[in-house]
Amino acid sequence: MIDPIPTMFRRFLFLALLSVGLCHAALAGIEGSTRHVGHPDWMTPAFVDLASDLETVRSDGKTGVMILFTTQGCSYCAEFIKRSLGDPVLRQRVQDNFVSIGLELFDDNFMTDHHGNEVPIKQFAEQQKAGMAPTLLFYGPDEDLIFRAVGYQSPQRFGAILDYLVGGSHRQMTFRDYLGRVAAETEEGDSTYDELRSDPLFARPPYALARQPFPADRPLLVIFEQAGCGDCRRFHDEVLSLAEVRSLLERFEVVRLDATDTETPVLAPDGRRTTPAAWYAAEGFSRVPALLFVDEAGNPVLRNDAVTERQRMLNMSGLVLDRKYVDGWTYQRYARSKAIERNREARQGQ
Repeated sequence: MIDPIPTMFRRFLFLALLSVGLCHAALAGIEGSTRHVGHPDWMTPAFVDLASDLETVRSDGKTGVMILFTTQGCSYCAEFIKRSLGDPVLRQRVQDNFVSIGLELFDDNFMTDHHGNEVPIKQFAEQQKAGMAPTLLFYGPDEDLIFRAVGYQSPQRFGAILDYLVGGSHRQMTFRDYLGRVAAETEEGDSTYDELRSDPLFARPPYALARQPFPADRPLLVIFEQAGCGDCRRFHDEVLSLAEVRSLLERFEVVRLDATDTETPVLAPDGRRTTPAAWYAAEGFSRVPALLFVDEAGNPVLRNDAVTERQRMLNMSGLVLDRKYVDGWTYQRYARSKAIERNREARQGQ
C-alpha cells in the first residue's frame, strides 16, 4: 500500500508544528526553577521514526537506540543534559554506539514506534511506562527494550550504564549484579557511614506488612538503604529532615530496610514471605536509597531509586496520598499539575 503521507512531508509537517508543541510544553513547568534548554542538537531533531532508526542500528552495527524523555522545567533533566550528556567522552560514546532521540513527555505530535505504528509521543511514553522525567529507554537491534533508567543519572553512573550495554553484560546479568561486580573489582565503598541511621518515623520489627486480604488504614513507604551509603545519609539530612516532608510521611506507615539483609523475615504487602535483600532484588532496584510506595490494598504505586530531593519527595508522597494514580495519573502529570498550581498561587499573591 502506498503511504498517503510521504515520510518527507510528515517530517516537514512535524517541524512546522514543533513551535506549537513547544508553546504547550512551556506551560508544563515542574519541580525546580531551573528549566532545561532542550535536548542536545546532535539528537534526532525531526520526525521520529523508531522503526527506521532500528534499521540504521542493524545496518551500522550499533548497540541500539537511546530515547531520552524529558519535560520542560525539569531540573533533573537539565542536570543530566548539562553534566552527563555534556561530558565530551560520554557524548562521543553515545554517538558511536547509539542512535539517540530526545522526546518531550507531554508532546501531542506523532511518531512511528518500533513496531511501525504511528502514535502520539505522549501515548508512546505512557505505553513504555515513562512516567517520570528524565527517563532513558534503550532498545536493542531486535526492537526489544533492553534497559530503562529513571531519574537523574550522574556522569559516573551514566558511564556505567553505557559500559553495561555496549559491553554486552546486559545479556548475562542484571544491572544491579553488574554494579556489584564492578564495585568488588574496584573495592569501592564508603566506610565513613558504617551504620544505618535511625528515625522515629520508621516502624520497628517484626515487619508484618501484609495488606491482603484485609487492606490497611494507611499507605506504605518502604525505604531500602545500606551501610556505607553516603547518598542515604544525604537523603536523611536534606530530605527526611524537612518538616513538610515529615508532615506528609506521618500519614504513611514508613519502613526502612537494609537492602543487604538476607536474614530478617518480612511479610510483604502481597502476603509473600521474604527478606529485605530478596525484596530489594525482586523490585529491580540497583542503588540506594530506593523508595517503594504501596497503597492500602498492597498494590505498588511508585518505585524510585534515582536521586530524590525535596520537591520530588513531596510530589511522590502527594500522588499517593491524593490517590491520583487511581485515575491513571503518572508521576510527571501530577508533578506538572502541582507546579501549575504553585505558579497560579504565586501570581495571585503578587
